Amino acid sequence: MLNRLPSDISALLEARADGHALPAGLYISEDVFEADIDVFFHKHWICVGLDCDIPEPGDATVVDIGKTSLILLRDDDGEIRVLHNVCRHRGARLLDAGKSIVSKLVCPYHTWTYELTGELSYAPHMGKDLDKQCHSLKPVTFKSIGGLIYVCLSDNPPEDIANLEQTMIERLAPYDIRNAKIAHQTDVIEDGNWKLTMENNRECYHCSANHPELCVSFVDLDFGFDPETLSPEDREQAAEHLRLYDERTKAWEADGFPSTAVEQLVDCATNFRTQRLIIAGAGESQTHDATAASSKLLGQMTRKDLGDTHLWGHNSWNHFMGDHAVVAVVIPLSAGRTLVRTKWLVHKDAVEGKDYDLDKLTDVWIATTDQDADLVARSHAGALDPAYQPGPYSRFSETNLDKFATWYIDRMRAHGY
Repeated sequence: MLNRLPSDISALLEARADGHALPAGLYISEDVFEADIDVFFHKHWICVGLDCDIPEPGDATVVDIGKTSLILLRDDDGEIRVLHNVCRHRGARLLDAGKSIVSKLVCPYHTWTYELTGELSYAPHMGKDLDKQCHSLKPVTFKSIGGLIYVCLSDNPPEDIANLEQTMIERLAPYDIRNAKIAHQTDVIEDGNWKLTMENNRECYHCSANHPELCVSFVDLDFGFDPETLSPEDREQAAEHLRLYDERTKAWEADGFPSTAVEQLVDCATNFRTQRLIIAGAGESQTHDATAASSKLLGQMTRKDLGDTHLWGHNSWNHFMGDHAVVAVVIPLSAGRTLVRTKWLVHKDAVEGKDYDLDKLTDVWIATTDQDADLVARSHAGALDPAYQPGPYSRFSETNLDKFATWYIDRMRAHGY
């Protein structure tokens, strides 16, 4: 069957029907997984962390992408560096996974020692003629955009990251994410392909049936609905919601807070979407009662009524609210395993138990992520079933999935597959 596991990836790409989900082989094949890592995680910009992951000089954290290991660190001058976690002697890993505090980067194998800038400073028993300048750690191209760290492992990083940068610098400025504090972090491994993880995040078709906690504050109608399936009362409510969006967006923008949707989803290399979303209920934050979890607002924020500035890319999604932010990064581990790393950010001076309650801050997205992990596992198990056949996307509530699949096919072909 063409949609199972043909040897030629291009045949799988060709088999995808417009408006339909991807052929099973694009989710379950290890050959496709290796191609995905090459194309989407080495040759495109990906979000890997935050400035506030490494708040002080000497702070370092390791992020692994496929076989590539990266060190994010802050040097002695307070500048952020991203370096390959590979000693220039015989290739040993310098740092283990996770966070570290270092004064220098010392290879545990033969003690080759590097400054936090990456420069080789000490290489015992190598002779005075060793050119240390030629053996510095390899730097990685990166950008900090409003406090979000994006890297590209290619020698020719896509230039259209500039559109994301131009859009988000202004939108993220009031939240001052660079100087926020990580109040909590979870790592959830989903038993599914990374594309299923991203597809699940790009629609809220499933929200009302699966996310009771999130739906207190999140409006599933924001991402499309079929008006003919709604009762007259629900249609009236939907019309009122759209009217309110127009009113709120105009008011937010008049107050100097960019809010309209900006999309770069097809015919591009750097895939992203952002919009300021209305928060339902009390309207303050994505918590179990939609009120703020932290009394100390982020950055320079002085209002709780500015909704949720959402941002997604092809390996991340983010929600920035007045009181806190939720940042999720997706890292594929294999064709059928995906790491979802979620961080909750608060004002750098906020104190747990005084300014915020950790359970209230985190419970909605902890529950939502666990629920999504179950849905992704169900989807991946279905893709493994011989009965799997790609079904049609809803033209009302899954248009962003269709765009994502189209973009995925186009980018694979652009890189020779």
